[in-house]
Amino acid sequence: MSADIKGDNQPYDDINVTPMLDLAYVLLVVFIILTTASVQGVKVDSPSTRAADNLARPQTRAITITADGAIYLDAYPVTLDQLKSRLADYKAANPALPVVLKGDAATQYQQVMQVLEVAKQLDITELGLVTRRAAP
Repeated sequence: MSADIKGDNQPYDDINVTPMLDLAYVLLVVFIILTTASVQGVKVDSPSTRAADNLARPQTRAITITADGAIYLDAYPVTLDQLKSRLADYKAANPALPVVLKGDAATQYQQVMQVLEVAKQLDITELGLVTRRAAP
């Protein structure tokens, strides 16, 4: 028996790196998930306002109109017909559907009116306009 005990206490010739690699792979997967999960949205230059508390609720759908007139629904490009059908689906699921309209300051007024007309046709009453706070 003393020979068996002596064999168990011998120093290791190599280091087991498997647990360290497992940790590295888990950290890599977490990093990939966190960086791809963040939704960037569409960047526009919003007009300024002094009104405060323009906060959107979590169930809010965002319609964005860029300076060149492109329309986005929750960061996805859509046409007016696609916007109407998707908003109708959201409205069917949530009758009190809140929508915010975020337009670039250089957006043509006609494009904004067309989007507002779609919201009116779908009887969306909770509609907000996104602006940025003006400097005092």
